[in-house]
Amino acid sequence: MIQLLAKVGINGFFFALLGMIVLAYFFPSFGTEQSPLHLPDIAEYGVSIIFFFYGLKLNPEKLKSGLSNWKLHLVIQLTTFVLFPFIILGIGKAFNLDTSSLKWLGIFYLATLPSTVSSSVVMVAIAGGNIPAAIFNASISSIIGIFITPLWMSRLLEKQDADFDISSIILRLCLEVLLPVILGFFLHKKWGKWTERYNGTLRIFDQVIILLIVYTSFCESFANNMFSDQSLGEIVALGFWMLLFFAVMFGIMFLVSRWFGFNRPDTITVLFCGSKKSLVQGAVMGKVLFPNAVTLGVVLLPLMIYHALQLLVGSMIAQQMGKKEVV
Repeated sequence: MIQLLAKVGINGFFFALLGMIVLAYFFPSFGTEQSPLHLPDIAEYGVSIIFFFYGLKLNPEKLKSGLSNWKLHLVIQLTTFVLFPFIILGIGKAFNLDTSSLKWLGIFYLATLPSTVSSSVVMVAIAGGNIPAAIFNASISSIIGIFITPLWMSRLLEKQDADFDISSIILRLCLEVLLPVILGFFLHKKWGKWTERYNGTLRIFDQVIILLIVYTSFCESFANNMFSDQSLGEIVALGFWMLLFFAVMFGIMFLVSRWFGFNRPDTITVLFCGSKKSLVQGAVMGKVLFPNAVTLGVVLLPLMIYHALQLLVGSMIAQQMGKKEVV
């Protein structure tokens, strides 16, 4: 079980994320914009480097071969970028929730994000799903999210901030995220094998940048007392709702897969690729979408809770499905 959890992401990095929040609580001054360490600036430059290496890892031949199963891909992407946000909007309207709060903003942001890459593929493999389709969808989802997530978020951000300019956000994402991906993609043939050889080292670099983003974001939030009105009970309640949300989405995707008549491997791929949300993408795009680091720390809270739950619950489900496949 420990080895399984390590594979899907419940490892040293997972606990380091929690450690960053604790560190930010006790030492917020080191991660603020006024700090002489300039950690927020380092994290911002690191984002572009992360996506450059991501582009280097994209194999054009594998992406081309994955296009054939278009119905499966369409279901996963529509679930990720359409069904998730619409369900959250529907819940907000049905229960007349305060859609102007930062907590709501964080939940909606979570719903608009792309799927994870590594943990989705690992869980699909453990459960006995369609691994090539999982790799294809996880990769494509990350690229689509660069455009779709900001467009969804503009719906709320324009209401809350009259000066919010979606065109400038898209331009900045194109320069800091999309351009590095494209550059890396075209250099795959030359340097792709290098990324495979040093994949472990590059993963450590990615994790360090994500830890910096989380730390600096929560530093600003703690320094400005953004969590002063958040009780432990409210955070536990948020965790419960995120768990329920994950379970509901998992169930809906199972029913959709049955309706489309997908076989077992494809159904597994829909379940694990469609239900995941990327903390990596959420952290790095959040740096652009929420330039106010005070806000970003609060907005990331629902995502971090959902991220932890999707790893814990998803790994247990994948293991059980994998056992049934063996039997």
